[in-house]
Amino acid sequence: MAIEKTFSIIKPNAMKKNAIGDIISMFEANGLKIAAAKLTILSKAKAEEFYAEHKARPFFGELVSFMTSGPVLLMCLAGENAVAKNREIMGATDPKKANVGTIRAKFGDNMGENAVHGSDSPTSAERELSLFFEKSEICNL
Repeated sequence: MAIEKTFSIIKPNAMKKNAIGDIISMFEANGLKIAAAKLTILSKAKAEEFYAEHKARPFFGELVSFMTSGPVLLMCLAGENAVAKNREIMGATDPKKANVGTIRAKFGDNMGENAVHGSDSPTSAERELSLFFEKSEICNL
């Protein structure tokens, strides 16, 4: 099977919990590799562009404020069925509904501050990766 790439963000609340190593270990233990990574603080403009599909929703402003409130780790994850595998490892969006042992169950605080983001499709992954990484920054593993 071909190697697929997906986009992931370790969000500010998980960063504050110093959970980077634990989260990356969970990806790696499940067959995903880090093909690119950047530690950054998102600008308001970049967060608004990234979450543009939610612009009309009532939580948009709160989401942008949260995502710009501290450092985030942006990553390209690579592996077989990377999109689906990452979503499985992350767990349900609501940490209270996420399966035990998933990232969101372990490190998420609530629906908005759920520790991680992961692309929901290969198309989304391509769009999201292109917002944060140049092709030359992503390693072919």
